[in-house]
Amino acid sequence: MIKWLLLVGAVAFEVTASLALKGALDHPSLYAVVAVGYLTSLVFLTAVLKRGVPLGVAYGIWGALGVATTAVMSTLIFDEALTGVMVLGMAIVVVGVLTVELGSHAATRDQRHRASR
Repeated sequence: MIKWLLLVGAVAFEVTASLALKGALDHPSLYAVVAVGYLTSLVFLTAVLKRGVPLGVAYGIWGALGVATTAVMSTLIFDEALTGVMVLGMAIVVVGVLTVELGSHAATRDQRHRASR
């Protein structure tokens, strides 16, 4: 359970840093938030990997949720466009990442099965 909470934290820090990057264009002091946010996100992502989540799964979830959340939040905070096509694209990415996650479970199960022979 902790590995998934760490992954959510990694996403949250990455999204915060990305949003701060946009805000820093008008308020340069936000560059500090950008640096701390990205660094903290990578520290959390490293902790997720240390807990055994495969890189493809962790990075895929981190990336997909980061992109989707950043797009939605930038619409709310910066009044940027969010079209139906964009939402469809994000949904496709999320479904792709979930498919990778399911495939990862099947691969792990197969490896255990072969090792037990």
